[in-house]
Amino acid sequence: MAGFETYQEYHRIEDYDEDSPPGEEDLLIHVPEGRGGHYCSLLHYDKQKSSNGFACMVLSEFFELVQFLFVVTFTTFLFNCVEYDVLFANRVVNHTGQSLGPLDRNKVTLPDAILPSEQCTERIQGNSWIIFLLIMAGIFWLYRLVKVICNVLSYWEIRQFYKKALKIQMDELCNFTWQEVQGRLIDLQREQPMCVQKRELSELDIYHRILRFKNYTVAMINKSLLPVRLRVPFFGDMIFLTQGLKYNFELILFWGPLSLFQNKWSLHPKYKRAANRQELAKQLGRIILLTGLVNLLLCPFVLVWQVLYAFFSYAEVIKREPGSLGARRWSLFGRLYLRHFNELDHELQGRLGRGYKPAAKYMNAFVSPLLAVLAKNVAFFSGSVLAVLIALTVYDEDVLTVQHILTAITVLGVVITITRSFIPDEHMVWCPEQLLQCVLAHIHYMPDHWKGNANKSETRDEMAQLFQYKAVFILEELLSPIITPFILIFHLRSKSLEIIDFFRNFTVDVAGVGDICSFAQMDIRRHGNPQWMSEGQTEASVYQQAENGKTELSLMHFTIKNPRWQPPQESSVFISHLKEKVHQDAQTGPSPHLLLSEAPLCTSLLSDESATAPDNLLASVLAHSGLPGRNRRFIPASSTASAAASVLASLSSSQQPHAGRSRSHTLLPSRQSHDDTMYCSDHTVGDSMSASDSRLLSQSYSGLASEFASAEMSLHAIYMHEVSGHNMLKQLYNPSAQTVTLVPPASGRLGGWAEEEEEEHADEEEINTNPVPNESSRGSS
Repeated sequence: MAGFETYQEYHRIEDYDEDSPPGEEDLLIHVPEGRGGHYCSLLHYDKQKSSNGFACMVLSEFFELVQFLFVVTFTTFLFNCVEYDVLFANRVVNHTGQSLGPLDRNKVTLPDAILPSEQCTERIQGNSWIIFLLIMAGIFWLYRLVKVICNVLSYWEIRQFYKKALKIQMDELCNFTWQEVQGRLIDLQREQPMCVQKRELSELDIYHRILRFKNYTVAMINKSLLPVRLRVPFFGDMIFLTQGLKYNFELILFWGPLSLFQNKWSLHPKYKRAANRQELAKQLGRIILLTGLVNLLLCPFVLVWQVLYAFFSYAEVIKREPGSLGARRWSLFGRLYLRHFNELDHELQGRLGRGYKPAAKYMNAFVSPLLAVLAKNVAFFSGSVLAVLIALTVYDEDVLTVQHILTAITVLGVVITITRSFIPDEHMVWCPEQLLQCVLAHIHYMPDHWKGNANKSETRDEMAQLFQYKAVFILEELLSPIITPFILIFHLRSKSLEIIDFFRNFTVDVAGVGDICSFAQMDIRRHGNPQWMSEGQTEASVYQQAENGKTELSLMHFTIKNPRWQPPQESSVFISHLKEKVHQDAQTGPSPHLLLSEAPLCTSLLSDESATAPDNLLASVLAHSGLPGRNRRFIPASSTASAAASVLASLSSSQQPHAGRSRSHTLLPSRQSHDDTMYCSDHTVGDSMSASDSRLLSQSYSGLASEFASAEMSLHAIYMHEVSGHNMLKQLYNPSAQTVTLVPPASGRLGGWAEEEEEEHADEEEINTNPVPNESSRGSS
């Protein structure tokens, strides 16, 4: 959304003048009665920390303090207490003593290069700049110490809550899944109400409390309000989002002293009214300007810390494994762009972890022939010289005493490692479309214009914004203290009015939860997109629709991850419509048995390891998405959708209700026997799995259930993307069907939809001061 004109169609969804109930986005208050007396326990479920236990959480906080203290102390020591002329042998040291030989008298030892403590202290006291930096570091360390103490007290209360309220011992916590912990919390609400406004807590209520601010951030990313896109000479449009910049965004919008929220659960009432939006935008602009100036003032200190921390963190790793800089990681922007509404951190981490290998294989498939030729020759020459130096060293170790010989060996090793990364694997099979489809199966989101263009460098460049080199990540974090102030002052400040409009238009109050982003309700009627199978069910304008099917995909993901959740009426209608569409398309699709027979071929192309049963389900569908050698002229355009529908329909029809799953759309193997289904019993499951999979089923049935749920969501993502692409083509050839046109993808931009220009309104103020009539807010429980 580039300007205010994109917000002219935004209307107020709900406006509340009352304060929300005293809840917290990550704090649930419990006051039981018993022998332990009255107490308040705070719950903030974090999958990683809670699984590791209270001791690990406290140790992590403690070592963060020690690490900061070490970096400051060690750096001060290196700058003030080391005699580098002696260390580099620029000044001769003459040791005296009868027991020393002539050669030992001139030999430099480590204590010779370290100054006495008195002289070191004098150097530090004589440098006012060093003293100022140490004072600043001390103030920050004391702030961190207070914060750590508060965190430890909070962790202890969480521990007590788990033990006394949820009846979960710390040594057993790692064996509990999130769904089990969540179930106990919901049962506890029925027995001892923690939230007085609602008798029944739903799974969605809990997610809303935990992910309140993250859902807002995901929605702003989805509507292209954040992050800021920079136009860099010779590089084009680039997305710049670092931890420091994200911290400033959250400070300005969510939890800072001048933020839009008056507490952790309620947006300030003045931001809910459209009457003074212009004044509020100016006020927000001043806050952003102030924050940018503070960042500019602190830039030298933060930059020094970033450089020192990066050096101490990565120097040894780069020396030991130079190729680690060429490894890839999901960028911060990628994690937010690919995140579903109401998706917890550990759920996102698991999903992106499964997509890491396919994404790496896709990115590595692009090789420049020119660079490959140059890399082979540079590696040959460097390797020849390195081999000679190593041979001479083996023959006579005195070669190592030659000046700069170790430096030469290290540099040559780094050069060889880097050049090898540009040499392609001679056994690699070039199938970019299928690799990208395999990536989509796990990450669930992909711009429409990527389909059919997987072999183009433009698609790879956009994918690189989501899946960046580790070296690029380090460079961006190092440059963040310099770039962040200018982004805040010159770019974000100009979006103040858009931000004010966003929070006014997309904030709703849910009883017992507080103010949340309306997108997080996953309401098909308010935010559905007709191209994503919600046609006839949504009343949203183009600018109220979530982009790239975020509402629909998030709804399916939440439904699959939380099988006991009872969705609202509109969501239930959408899920039923989707199931009917799946069964209709399955009638024209290939046989599931035929699909599974093609799975090993696809698996061999996409993976280096033997596939598990859930992976085979995906591979059976991906086999119909563009295998090399297939003649696409004889395969219908909807073959991938039909294949996905066929597998989903077959699995759905084979399910029977059981204790763990309450609806029939699950993928968990049924324990009852059926004659005409794929996974009709445990015995049938064992036949379709390898021996290792059978052992896995016997050892951890819940783990296998989670894998099947992930595979089910992957199949739904593939199917819904195929259907959306088919609907898009119909609209392109039949524009009168709906006044929506596809925006041609600009360089560096990940998709998006724009509405055709309508007639300009005469009075802008009249539009914004006369919203549509208020609707009663519904809690999506």
